[in-house]
Amino acid sequence: MEDKIRVLIPEEEVNKRVRELGEKISEEYAGKKVHLICVLKGSVFFTCELAKRITVPVTMDFLSVGSYGAGTESSGEVKIKKDLDESVEDKDIIIIEDIIDSGRTLSRLAQILKERKPSSMTICTLLDKPERRVTDVKVDYVGFNIPDEFVVGFGLDYAQKYRNLPYIGVVEL
Repeated sequence: MEDKIRVLIPEEEVNKRVRELGEKISEEYAGKKVHLICVLKGSVFFTCELAKRITVPVTMDFLSVGSYGAGTESSGEVKIKKDLDESVEDKDIIIIEDIIDSGRTLSRLAQILKERKPSSMTICTLLDKPERRVTDVKVDYVGFNIPDEFVVGFGLDYAQKYRNLPYIGVVEL
């Protein structure tokens, strides 16, 4: 049986907002080079689209983390499944997330990366659910604040499906 997907944020709005974020990052990092840290898997679509819209020099790296164990709630115990390929020391890094929920995983990840001595570190997310936050996380660039619904598309999945949708949708179970 096919899942019913309701469009929450249409493709045109997503593309417009990604362009705006790219412009803002380009302006704020004028004269510098940024190193994007893509948190796999969900952030890959957003990271690639955002990178195309940043006009300052861009490098990128990828990492994969897990914090859920056997449950559906983040434990906050971050396990790095795939680490970065290169050092972030003395680089201006931007952690790129697809969605921030409780903030537990991202808060711990930010601590881990800060210990690696980047010149600066900011956080950019496509989607934010601030009412679900249980840990204080400073998010510097936010695409959209969204309600507490299960979303898919633009990299976000439901059982590995729907990542390739060009819009943000809600799975209606």
